[in-house]
Amino acid sequence: MVSTLGVAVVGFGWMGRVHTQAYARVPHHFPQSALRPELVTVAEDVPGRAEEAAERFGFTATARDWREVAADPRVQAVSITAPNFLHREIGVAMAEAGKHIWIEKPVGLTAEDARAVADAVAKAGVQGTVGYNYRNAPAVAAARELIASGAIGTVTHVRIRLFSDYAAHPEGALTWRYERERGGSGVLGDLASHGVDLARFLLGDITSLTADTAVFIPERARPTGATAGHPRATGGELGPVENEDYVNCLLRFASGARGVLEACRVSVGEQNNYGFEVHGTKGAVLWDFRRMGELGVSRGTAYQDQSVTTLYVGPEHGEYAAFQPGSANSMGYDDLKVIEAHNFLRSIAEGTPHGATLEDAVHSATALDAMSRSVERGAWVDVT
Repeated sequence: MVSTLGVAVVGFGWMGRVHTQAYARVPHHFPQSALRPELVTVAEDVPGRAEEAAERFGFTATARDWREVAADPRVQAVSITAPNFLHREIGVAMAEAGKHIWIEKPVGLTAEDARAVADAVAKAGVQGTVGYNYRNAPAVAAARELIASGAIGTVTHVRIRLFSDYAAHPEGALTWRYERERGGSGVLGDLASHGVDLARFLLGDITSLTADTAVFIPERARPTGATAGHPRATGGELGPVENEDYVNCLLRFASGARGVLEACRVSVGEQNNYGFEVHGTKGAVLWDFRRMGELGVSRGTAYQDQSVTTLYVGPEHGEYAAFQPGSANSMGYDDLKVIEAHNFLRSIAEGTPHGATLEDAVHSATALDAMSRSVERGAWVDVT
C-alpha cells in the first residue's frame, strides 16, 4: 500500500530545485516505494522566488519564513537547502517539530553544528539524510564492493580530488559563500566535505591528518541584489574573501592506509573534476565523476605492468537498474539526487537509516574542523 508524505523545501536556489525534481521522479524510478511525496510548501525569503517555484513545480503553498513550515501539520518531511549558516537552526527546529529532514552538506558551519542537528534528530526519533550525493554513483558502489571483497588486496593509499572553477572568475560576487560567519570554511565545507565522505565510505575512519589552505582571490565585489548560484558582480564595493579557496590534506586511516585529499574552487580549466584513485597491494580502482558510469579496475597477480580495464557499470551495481536496463547507458548528477530522495523516503517508511546519515555528517565535519586546526598549528592533528 502506498501512502502520501507531505514534503516541504526550505530555500529555493539551485539545490532546492534539484531536491524538488528528485521528489517528483522517485515514483517513476522506484515504483515499489511505500511513500509517495506530495509537494506541500516551498519557503524562500527572496521575494517572488517561492511563488515562481510553486507555479512551476506544483507546491500547494508558499512561505517567506521557514518557521511556518515547522508549524504546518501537513508537512511531515523537509528538505533543507538554505545557506550553510541556517542549517543548524532550521535542522534542529524541524526535528523538534517532528519533521524528517533531508539536509544538504555541510550540516552547519562546524562539527558542533552537525552534532546539534544529529542529536535533535535522534532525540525526536525522526529520520535524517544528508546530501553526500557522490557516494550514490553506481561506480562508487562497485568500487566499495571491490575494495571490501579484497579484489585489490589491502588498501595502501588513496588520492581524492575535487577541482572546480565555479569561483575562478575574479568578478564572481562576494556572496555568503565567501564569508566565514555565513559560509563557514569555504572550499572545505563545499567540496572537501564530499571528499571526506567518499574517503570514509570507501576506506573507513580517518584517524589523523595535516592540512594546508590558501585564498587565491582575496577580494570580490559585493552583489547589489538577491543571488543564487555563482553570479558575477562588477563595480560594487570590494570586500575580503574570508574563507578558503584551496585545501590539500594528508590523511591517515584506522586501517593503516594513507591518503591525499585536494580541493579547489578556483581551478581554471577544471569543471567538476572530482574523483579518486584507490591503490591496494594487488590492484587499484579509479573513478572520475565526469565519466560517471566507468570504473577503472586493475586486479590480478602481475603486480608490475598490470593493466587497467574499464568496467562499465550496469544493473548489478548500486541503484543503476532503477534508471537504465543495460550497462554503459549514461546517468547524470540529478539521478544521484533521486537515489538520495529514495533513500530518504525508504528510511522514513522503514524507520531504519538508508544512505548517508547525520552521523556521517558529524564525522565529515569533525575532519574539516581538524583540517582547520592543523592549518592553525602547522602540524598533524587527531580527528576527534
